[in-house]
Amino acid sequence: MPVASPTSLSAPQPLSAAEMARLWQDLQAPTAWLEAGLLLSCLGLAWLLVRQWGGRQAQPSSIWFGRRTVDGILFPVTALLLLLGARWWLVLEGVPLAVFHIATPVLVSLVVIRFTVKVLGAAFPRSPLVRIIERTVSWLAWLATILWVTGLLPLLADELAGITWVIGGSTVSVLSIIQGAITAVIVMIMSLSVASAIESRLLSTARGDTSVRKILSNLIRALLLFVGLVVAMSAVGINLTALSVLGGAFGVGLGLGLQKLAANYVSGFVILAERSLHIGDLIKVDGFEGHIIDIKTRYSVIRATNGRESIVPNEMLVVQRVENASRVSARACGQATQLQVAYGTDLDALRPALLAAVSQVPSVLATPQPTVHLTDFVADGLALTLNYQVADVAGQAAVRSEVNLAILAALQGLGVAMAIPQRVVHHLSSPEVSCPDPGPSPDRPSTSTAA
Repeated sequence: MPVASPTSLSAPQPLSAAEMARLWQDLQAPTAWLEAGLLLSCLGLAWLLVRQWGGRQAQPSSIWFGRRTVDGILFPVTALLLLLGARWWLVLEGVPLAVFHIATPVLVSLVVIRFTVKVLGAAFPRSPLVRIIERTVSWLAWLATILWVTGLLPLLADELAGITWVIGGSTVSVLSIIQGAITAVIVMIMSLSVASAIESRLLSTARGDTSVRKILSNLIRALLLFVGLVVAMSAVGINLTALSVLGGAFGVGLGLGLQKLAANYVSGFVILAERSLHIGDLIKVDGFEGHIIDIKTRYSVIRATNGRESIVPNEMLVVQRVENASRVSARACGQATQLQVAYGTDLDALRPALLAAVSQVPSVLATPQPTVHLTDFVADGLALTLNYQVADVAGQAAVRSEVNLAILAALQGLGVAMAIPQRVVHHLSSPEVSCPDPGPSPDRPSTSTAA
């Protein structure tokens, strides 16, 4: 067989009516069956390789393998590589390309669609714009495939390159803008893909500190996005020397109007770098108590025991007083319960009963022992403070409830009454002014005054 020219692998030229008829004849030729067999072999081999690499278990969160092996990125990429190898062999053998002329751009479009959708879905899982972007990319990719197969894509590119205008002394064409936009999207998607993969690997490992892994993932994501933004701007044709002016304006704006925002970002990196707070710590800040479930670069998310979540700016965690119950020694925490009993209560009999009742609560530590102190003489009774140590830091609210129930049962068992607010009113009568008693009436019953 004659050896075909290597230019057969270059971009196709616009097909005439005769060439379209020849392509249709090639699809009906016996060599088309060879191409079809090679195509099916490439698809089957790609499926087996990806299935072997990814294992038999489904990986719904993987952008490379997907849920059913064929819906990830790796399957069309592997099939495209195998198809290009088979295409190269057919060109060397001089076989006219018909099936491969259509299958190659279809697989390229499938790779672009899968890569865009999977990466954006992993980077922004809850964004409603992902579905819109998926449909837009799909339509554009299949339209480009049709133009490529029919050979109209180079002709359209030449027409778009002819539409030019001058901006700032430089000539810009529609084709250059489209190419720059496509390059920018590809670079940004690749940056997001690498950042998501690195973040997933860092946060999934069981070794090391969670805060350190979090700050590393945030730094890597920010660095990759910055590099991708610079490359994308260069691809679009934006002069990077203008960034110096933009950086100066951004610095002025940052110093004037974005102080709080910058302070929150800096505070987030300070928290993660100093490891003063960790994901899972039980803290209390600004009157809100709960566990830290996530530390972002600008804010932290705290979840209370009742399920409510609070978004706290990182600056508050740096400049304000934060109570961290998870940093106590031996995983213990001290608590105090205050109560008031009436005057005349036998404290010598009450104090041992309270200590015995609190000591029976399972989560209260025996060492150090609970203590009861007479802390104040208030207007309504005697103020007592009961101090104890809790072993379960995460369940402080439940332990406090059990302690209060034990104290209430001890008071009821001894017949001790809690102090209630009391007021004594003295009535002073004037000897010069006397008001006769009108006596009882149906509208006003008789009353008695006690001093």
